[in-house]
Amino acid sequence: MTAPAALVLGTAGHIDHGKTALVRALTGVDTDRLPEEHARGMSIELGFAPLVLPGGRHVSVVDVPGHERFVRTMVAGATGIDFHLMVIAADDGVMPQTLEHAEVLAALGIEQGVVAITKCDRASPQPAAADAAALLPGAEVVACSARTGEGIAAVAAALERAAERVTPRGEGRRERASVLHIDRAFTIHGAGTVVTGTLWSGSLAVGDTLALLPAQRPVRVRSLQVHDQPAERAHAGQRVAVNLAGIPRRDVARGDALADLAAGLAPTQVVDAALQILIFPVREAVAAISGVAAADMVELALQAESLAARKLAAIRGAMDGLDP
Repeated sequence: MTAPAALVLGTAGHIDHGKTALVRALTGVDTDRLPEEHARGMSIELGFAPLVLPGGRHVSVVDVPGHERFVRTMVAGATGIDFHLMVIAADDGVMPQTLEHAEVLAALGIEQGVVAITKCDRASPQPAAADAAALLPGAEVVACSARTGEGIAAVAAALERAAERVTPRGEGRRERASVLHIDRAFTIHGAGTVVTGTLWSGSLAVGDTLALLPAQRPVRVRSLQVHDQPAERAHAGQRVAVNLAGIPRRDVARGDALADLAAGLAPTQVVDAALQILIFPVREAVAAISGVAAADMVELALQAESLAARKLAAIRGAMDGLDP
């Protein structure tokens, strides 16, 4: 019997709603690695943990920061996920980054997931659950507390049901040239430079020679891990760690890419893009959430429209400044 495909799960939600604590309760792993994160009590960088669902299926968890300043980091982590775990605190309800992260998930086409109403030991989960149902209709909503352990097993069971409905996003790209977008780079003593990411397309194997972009430098795959286990080969859609030979850590950064030399990829200053400003879905979600005054809803919509206009102007200005 073929084992089910490994999936990538991404967290989402407002700061201090308990995403990292919930991941720790589910996996036993604290995804906050940096001393600054522990000192400030908030996630700053992407965190990663392996999760084994009740039925034995392996899932890689990408834990994202919830602060508005780190939304770009959140997008970097969410880009390669298959389904989501939206976290909403019972004592806070839906907040600005809850809405923002929901919009990011919608823009990326992440339709399947679970909503966890955390901190249910502090407040009744019912109001937040009603808001969550309005924001993400169709997602199973589960109340839990990472502090007491209540509902953690129910969250895992709900994630397993969601995973059964997911078609791995990488399956349709396995026959393409290999491309890995790097979301983390670090050094391991005795091994050298290691990069991680969700393999976007193709496959990687130990011994492969790839191009590091945009520097266009050749690098060699010294070793691989797939979903935290040593492997000889990785396929599109899998969470991978790649030990690289031929390049120091200082020459690799998040946002770089590894690509098969046959892919023919090269840096460019010209892009074709279709922009969609997600204003109306935010209005509808806010309107559906209890306790939000109509005047506040209108003000939020006007702020969103103003921000959209400023972003479009900045993009046009940046494009006008590019070399032809």
